[in-house]
Amino acid sequence: MKGMQKRVCMIVYAFYESDTRVMQYAKALVERGDVVDVLALRRDERPLFEIIDGVNVFRIQSRKVDERGRLAHLVRILRFLVVAAVWVTKKHLGKAYDVVHVHSVPDFLVFAAIVPKLLGSRVILDIHDILPEFYASKFNVPLDSPLVRLLLLIERVSGRFADHVIVANHLWRERLIARSLAPEKCSAIINYPDSQIFRPQPKANKEAGFRITYPGSLNTHQGLDIAVKAFAGVVDKMPGAEFHLYGEGPAKDSLIQLTLQLGLQERICFHEFLPTSEVAKIMAASDLAVVPKRASSTFGNEAASTKIMEFMLLGVPVIVSRTAIDSYYHDDSTVRFFESENVSDLAASMLQLWREPTLRAQLAANAHEYIRKNDWSEKKFDYLRLVDGTEVGEAHGPELSDPVWTSGMTNRQENR
Repeated sequence: MKGMQKRVCMIVYAFYESDTRVMQYAKALVERGDVVDVLALRRDERPLFEIIDGVNVFRIQSRKVDERGRLAHLVRILRFLVVAAVWVTKKHLGKAYDVVHVHSVPDFLVFAAIVPKLLGSRVILDIHDILPEFYASKFNVPLDSPLVRLLLLIERVSGRFADHVIVANHLWRERLIARSLAPEKCSAIINYPDSQIFRPQPKANKEAGFRITYPGSLNTHQGLDIAVKAFAGVVDKMPGAEFHLYGEGPAKDSLIQLTLQLGLQERICFHEFLPTSEVAKIMAASDLAVVPKRASSTFGNEAASTKIMEFMLLGVPVIVSRTAIDSYYHDDSTVRFFESENVSDLAASMLQLWREPTLRAQLAANAHEYIRKNDWSEKKFDYLRLVDGTEVGEAHGPELSDPVWTSGMTNRQENR
C-alpha cells in the first residue's frame, strides 16, 4: 500500500478541535490524499459529524470536564472504549482501514482496534501523556501503589499489542524502552506547533495594558497557584498588567478562590475553553507567557509543554519552570527559566520582563530562529513514514545537528 491512498481511523478521548497533535497528524494525511476518520468527544454545542480541513470528525460521546473522582473518569472512558470499538469494527467490515491510530490517555483504548488488527490493519498507539505518572500526579497516588503498578502492566500490554508506539518526548521514549518496549518499536514525536494556526500577528490595540497569558489544562502539576501568588507579589509594581488564564481542569475552582482571597479578581481573569484556532489569536496578542509546572511532580517534571513552542512561533517570550523536560529541549537564550515552585523567582522574572522590552524582544528573536528550524512542516514526514510502515531513523539516536537536541544536550546528560 505504500505510495497509495490509505484509509486511516484515529481514536482519541479528547475534543478534536482542541487537540493540536491529533489535528496535525490528520491534516498531514489528508494533504497527501489519505482518507481520515476521527472518533472523538463532543461538546454540547458541536455537531455529531463535521468535516474539518478535509478530516471526517465523528463525535461519538458527549463529555463535560466535571469528573470529581477516579470512578467517574473510568466509567466514561470505558463507555468510550466500547462505543469506539463497535464503531470502528462496523466501518472496517464495510471498507477496511489500513491504519488505526489510537491516542492515549488511556493506553488501553488501543484495544478498540482489536478487530481491525486481527483482520490485518496496522495499529499505532500514540502516548501523549505517560499514564502511570500522569495518574499518580492527578490523583496524588504514590508511584509504588497497586493502582500505579496495574497501570504499568496495562502500559506494557497495550504497547505490545500495537504495531508501533509513538511517545510525546524523548525522555519518555527512554523510559518506555527501559520498562516495556524494544527500541525499534518506539519513536518520539514531540508536539510541534502548526505554523498555519500559530502565526505572528501585530497587537490589535497597542495601547492595551501588559498581558500575561497561560492557556491550557488547569491541573495541580501545572503550578498555576505558584504563578498567581507570584503575580500577586509584583502586581503593584506593574501598572496595567493583567494575568489571563484560558482552560479547564480540576484546579480551576481553587485558583479562582485563591485569586479572590488575594483581592486580584480585577487583574487575574479566568476564561473558558476555546478551540485552538481561537486561542492562538489570544496567545498572539500576549506580551508575555508563563509555563510554571511543578518539578516535584514526576509527571510535571517530564511532560513537555506544547505551549512553549507555540508561543515561540507567535513571537511571544515565555517564562518557563526549570523542569527536566523543558531543560532538555530549551536553554536560557530562548526562554526565561525560573526555579520551579519558587514564587519569588517567578515574581522577579515577571517584573524583569515587564521592565525590559529589549530582553523580551531578544528572547522572542532567539526563539523564532529555533522554531524556524524545528517545525511540523518538516517533522511530519517522520510520522508519514510510520503510517506507511517504515520506522524512523530517530529511534536509533538523536541527530546532534538538530537544534531540538543540541539546545538541551548538556541538561540531558545531567538529568540522567
